Parts: sequence; C-alpha cells; structure tokens
Amino acid sequence: MPKRKTPIVSIVMGSDSDLPVMEEASRLLKAFDIPYELFLTSAHRTPDRTSAFAKEAAKRGVRILIVGAGAAAHLAGVIASQTDLPVIGVPIDATTLSGLDAVLATVQMPGGVPVATMAIGKAGAKNAALFAVRMLSLDDPDLKEKLHEYIANMAREVERKHNDLSCRAS
Repeated sequence: MPKRKTPIVSIVMGSDSDLPVMEEASRLLKAFDIPYELFLTSAHRTPDRTSAFAKEAAKRGVRILIVGAGAAAHLAGVIASQTDLPVIGVPIDATTLSGLDAVLATVQMPGGVPVATMAIGKAGAKNAALFAVRMLSLDDPDLKEKLHEYIANMAREVERKHNDLSCRAS
C-alpha cells in the first residue's frame, strides 16, 4: 500500500474509556502501515457531531469505519445509517451485562443498515482491523502479500508453541 497521510480507516469510539480496547485495532493497522485516525463521538451525547462525522468521512478519504461502543452501543448503527462506507462494530464490555447489551445493540440492525459485528472486546477490535485489512487488500496486491505473511506467521507461532509443549512432555 502506498504511504499516505490521509487516514483510510477511522477508529471511532463512544467514550475515551473504550480506548484500551480499540488500541488493539490501531496496533494492527499500524503493523500493516494503514493510515488511520482515532475519533471520539457519542450517538447519544453528541448526535450532531456524530452525524457530521459520518456524513463527511468518505469526502475526507476514509474507506472503512471501525466503531467501538459499550452499553446501549448505538454508535455503529447511527453512523451506518448516515454513510455508505463499510462499518465494522466492536461491542465493548462496559456494564454489568459483560458486553451482551453492546453485542445485541450492534448486531441487531434493521434490514438496510448493515454493521459487520465482531466479538466483544479486544479480540473484536483486533478482528475488526483484520477485516478492514482483508477488504482493503482486495485491490492492493502489496497489502494482500502482507496479509498472507501475517496469516503464515500465526500458523508458525502455533507450531512453535506446540513444539514448546512437546519439549515439556518429554
């Protein structure tokens, strides 16, 4: 992927308390040299800011939105309702319901307003970034090669861990 300063992925959070989870997405995008931005907005507390952000993202060159939110977790859906960009939702464990409320709010979108929903928490944020990488690699052979190497490295890591276990059993 050619170096560009303009972010092509936006990582959006409903609260600054979501940052420790969403940093998983930023770490992975950084590892793939994908320019991204972090944006904080709330579907409920700053609806005008959220709407303006969603409507302007594509004009600024953003191609994919990764949106993390907890509790009622309406942020991904609200953004998806106001853009034609792909929206990937990351439910965050922010209440006594352990993220179940967030996953249901994120995944249960009405027909016509799609949000690709990942797992709750850090694994979901990491997978959201990998999903974005996969989409972006469809028309970027260099990025596709990096993705294949990443996948191969995961497989090698499993083999290495297996070998470590085998040595302990001997």
